[in-house]
Amino acid sequence: MSEATSAVTDVRIPAAASVPAHRDGNVLRWVGAYTASMLGDSVFFLALSWAAVRQGSPAEAGIVTAVSAVPRALLMLGGGVVVDRLGPRKVVIGSDAVRCAAVLAVAALFFATDPGLWLLALLALVFGAVDALFMPAVGALPARITTQDQLARVQGMRGLAVRLSSVVGAPLGGLGVALGGAAAAFALAGVLIAVSVPLLVSVRMRELPPDDAATAEGGTAWRNLRDGLRYIRRHRVLGPLMLVIALGDLGFVGPLNIGLTLLADERGWGASGMGWVLAGFGIGAGAAALLLTVRGRVPHAGYVVAGALVPGAVAIGALAQAPALLVAVGIALLIGLLAGLSGALCGALLQTQSASALLGRVTAVSGIVSLGIAPLSMPLSAAAIGVWGTGPVFAVSAVVCGLGGVLALCAPGVRRAELPK
Repeated sequence: MSEATSAVTDVRIPAAASVPAHRDGNVLRWVGAYTASMLGDSVFFLALSWAAVRQGSPAEAGIVTAVSAVPRALLMLGGGVVVDRLGPRKVVIGSDAVRCAAVLAVAALFFATDPGLWLLALLALVFGAVDALFMPAVGALPARITTQDQLARVQGMRGLAVRLSSVVGAPLGGLGVALGGAAAAFALAGVLIAVSVPLLVSVRMRELPPDDAATAEGGTAWRNLRDGLRYIRRHRVLGPLMLVIALGDLGFVGPLNIGLTLLADERGWGASGMGWVLAGFGIGAGAAALLLTVRGRVPHAGYVVAGALVPGAVAIGALAQAPALLVAVGIALLIGLLAGLSGALCGALLQTQSASALLGRVTAVSGIVSLGIAPLSMPLSAAAIGVWGTGPVFAVSAVVCGLGGVLALCAPGVRRAELPK
């Protein structure tokens, strides 16, 4: 038996008849752990931003809050290899334990003294490095806690957890800051992350199928990395799907982040108006996640991905032309619905098309595409809007996003991709 196979988990359950994920206690424990961890993340980043602003200049605070992206991007591929070799359960438990300990230690220091920016920067670096392990492990876990036909539903449940954490996390963090400053907010983040650990320990894992287990055997870490990249490149679905995800994210991230801020300022909507537009997007994305959770499967998934990306791209271009705030909120809701649907289905296809033993590496590559490459569009979008204005830049972003949909239609593997019945 290979190291990767024997180290998957300490507790195994055999493959059994499919149980709907939303009724499966094993899946619900994992979703609960993931939700608690994401809530802790939301509170943590608010506390980090608040403490950095209080400790230094706006420019220094910006550097501190952005520094975690560096180790995450540099180490993500290696993190995927570690996940596939050791098993995602052990890695995700260890990652949350380290994050919890680091945040609680910083909270204790803030209660006792007034540390400088260096401590916040160090904490951000630790979080980024641990995220490089945590994110591939989270992506690899669903395939080992439920059956293939339930993975799309799990992606929907995961999307709901993300929406919940973004809506609830910020007010929780603000409450922590109001009650006890950065120290209390960091302590709250640590406690929320700590809640996830015993839930993760209780999650049982399915055995790898024999073919997948064989895929994980042997070789050095470097060879495992090369094998994973080669596997993705040669796969009839995964290779082109990564390009679809990259184009969709490149066209989406800039306008819906820095671009929306500049658009709101240009139109005089103010911070509250921008908040309403973001709320529209969040409601749409949450509705898409709920749809996938309830239905469990969307037929002709490849066609639906393309069918959501193309009109979603048109909506991105139309957002910059919205004549009033109410119209912009409606367009944002549509963008959230379509982007949430295409994103969840892309995630479900990654889960169901990949060999389970390679999911850590597959998730790592998709994570680099979404969190390493796509954010580059934000400073580019801001600079371009400064020169040409919001309309042309949003239109170009729409074209880039639309190309992702066109590629999904042109690539036979993606176009014909189906989720398991």
